[in-house]
Amino acid sequence: MPSLKDLRNRIASVKATQKITKAMQMVAAAKLRRAQEAAEAARPYSERMGAVLANITQAIGGGGDAPALMTGTGRDDVQLLVVCTAERGLCGGFNSQIARLARDHIRKLLADGKQVKIICVGKKGYDILRRDYASLILERVDLREVRTLGFANADAIAKKVIHLFNEGGFDVCTLFYSQFKSVISQIPTAQQIIPAATAAPAAAEATNGGNAVYEYEPEPGEILSDLIPRNISVQIFRALLENAAGEMGAKMSAMDNATRNAGDMINKLSITYNRQRQAQITKELIEIISGAEAL
Repeated sequence: MPSLKDLRNRIASVKATQKITKAMQMVAAAKLRRAQEAAEAARPYSERMGAVLANITQAIGGGGDAPALMTGTGRDDVQLLVVCTAERGLCGGFNSQIARLARDHIRKLLADGKQVKIICVGKKGYDILRRDYASLILERVDLREVRTLGFANADAIAKKVIHLFNEGGFDVCTLFYSQFKSVISQIPTAQQIIPAATAAPAAAEATNGGNAVYEYEPEPGEILSDLIPRNISVQIFRALLENAAGEMGAKMSAMDNATRNAGDMINKLSITYNRQRQAQITKELIEIISGAEAL
């Protein structure tokens, strides 16, 4: 049974940990609002760009003017997975949920005889996936030094992906991230970005205002050659912003649970300490009284 000194040290240690978790919860709450606003602001832009792509694609009818980034190579033998996770932990199951979705997708592709390549954005996803699929990882993108995510960070990742595609490195690219819904809800998502997955014609018409007919200048093929690479950058940027908001929400929730658990542990240790101290005092009193009676 631990001594009173051991119990006092344990209580002091848990109290110090509780102060840290409470501080981390408050920091995450402060960062969450800005991250959530950035993620919500990026959604209409990415959705509208998808609608524009759908409209232009419908205009050219999938003809030969369409760039390869939109039409693909005609095969799906080599699959590239861009897995976006957080750089740091202490955010519950946020990172493991994204990695689990990617891992299930990898297993399915390998079972179908496909070749898989992985680009990890974030340290935690890299640490999880390299345990089973270290040989499939091409590169790890490190964003630990980035204090505020910008479009330039996503554009650099998009350029690497497009360069790899132009060299014939893969046929299909899928982006993995966690879509932010609320503080307690983040949805792991897989989104195909190469070939470009455009909205359905009906949805595109609804977004663009009915059956309007547009004329494009320059030609639609030339527009797409510039628009699709930008769309890939936008989708990756949105994934990074969604992840940033989801990470802060998950960290806020995890640190709140940790603070509550620390409080419960302090209460239990305090009760144990008081009972043991009371028992020790009672024992000393009995010894004193017994000695006095013996005299």
